[in-house]
Amino acid sequence: MSTLATTLIAIGTLVLGLVLGAIGGVYYLKNKMTNMQMSDKDIQSMARSMGMNLNQKQLMQVSKRMQAANNNKSKPKKKK
Repeated sequence: MSTLATTLIAIGTLVLGLVLGAIGGVYYLKNKMTNMQMSDKDIQSMARSMGMNLNQKQLMQVSKRMQAANNNKSKPKKKK
């Protein structure tokens, strides 16, 4: 094989690996984000970073809303 063919194969393999790696990364992150559940400490720290201080009642309301939103995402939509 000539050096030109070897170089083209190496570049093609690199490009294919980058493309497949990017596709795999997007798929992995989508699955992680849809199945993500936050603990009360995570919610509290996120609220503090936005300048809010949640009491226990507000924390429970936020948790319930997040669970409801997560449940709505996982249900398949019915076609009309």
